Amino acid sequence: MTRAAAGMRVLGLISGTSADGIDVALARISGKPPRLAARIEHFACLPYPAALRREILRVAAGGATTSGDIARLNVLAGEVFAQAALAACRRFRVPPRQVNLIGSHGQTVFHQGSPSPYLGARKIAATLQIGEPAVIAARTGITTVGDFRPADLASGGQGAPLVPFADFLLFRHTRRGRVALNIGGIANLTAIPPGATADDVIAFDTGPGNMLIDALAARVSRGRRRFDRDAHMALRGRLNTKLLAALLDHDYFRKQPPKSAGREEFGAHFLHRALRLEKRLGARRESMFHTLTALTAVTIVNALRRWVRPRMRVDDLIVSGGGAHNPLLMAYLQGGLPGVTVVPSAAMGLPEDAKEAFAFALLAYETFHGRSGNLPAATGASRSVVLGKVCRP
Repeated sequence: MTRAAAGMRVLGLISGTSADGIDVALARISGKPPRLAARIEHFACLPYPAALRREILRVAAGGATTSGDIARLNVLAGEVFAQAALAACRRFRVPPRQVNLIGSHGQTVFHQGSPSPYLGARKIAATLQIGEPAVIAARTGITTVGDFRPADLASGGQGAPLVPFADFLLFRHTRRGRVALNIGGIANLTAIPPGATADDVIAFDTGPGNMLIDALAARVSRGRRRFDRDAHMALRGRLNTKLLAALLDHDYFRKQPPKSAGREEFGAHFLHRALRLEKRLGARRESMFHTLTALTAVTIVNALRRWVRPRMRVDDLIVSGGGAHNPLLMAYLQGGLPGVTVVPSAAMGLPEDAKEAFAFALLAYETFHGRSGNLPAATGASRSVVLGKVCRP
């Protein structure tokens, strides 16, 4: 990662599919591609209020609601994102007046990247991220860029993944083939051939990341645990190969990139199916944790073998996101990719939990300067476009 001696200070904000809280990254960015220089100065994760998190997860799971509920949730989430930005500034000991820009991805509550018919109209794709950026700008006094995905959708893309833009800038290498893998609620990868240009990048969502494991942990603990810390439950069980084979029989895993996934594919209904299979096969609950962890790893490895390795050499797998802290998941990845160096992104100077927030700081910086931020090779868009909406304080 290159260093930026001067330039803009940009806050990146995001809450991932698991809605664990708001990640805040403070970056120093200067220049422009291909000589853009960026470094992360600080990172923090601030929890959601419990009631807000429950409502976000309910709405994202397709729970019955009204247009008024969604409108109010959008504004309330914007208030909480603004509070998180200001709280992070206090923690970082950086006055808000010294921050030039905010890039807020917001909180995804719906994402359908693949077009489908609706109300008799032509096929359309749709996405919705809440956390009103105009509220963030008004409360912080900082120009805010938000709502990044619709511009790519409008250009024929899937609106995701967008993080590959940052992966390409940060991790490309003249001689080594690198794959940047982020394991959040959903797992996504960016494959960067040696000496790549932006058009050479391969990027897509591989399938579930931590989403199913987290949901099972919450279910088993009745909400007391949000995830399987250090794979504690999974390591007490064994892989159930019959259950794994049944879970792998899903159309998404056979679909060619570009593709993107969310709760619509791997949310509550997928977990319910897995629980029905568990009961039918007589699997122990610890084995369910182990098998869901293996499912994430196997779908990542299979995606690399099927869609990436035929097109490039893979020397390094750079892992970020919460899954980078799961020892069983990391062991499965290393075991499934002999000859590949599997390293956490911190080894490359970027904390594992900070990458997505950092990426949206970079995307906001590009939007502020009127430059495109999507990679059509990753999203399937017909062209590069400037992403997001700029809200002045």
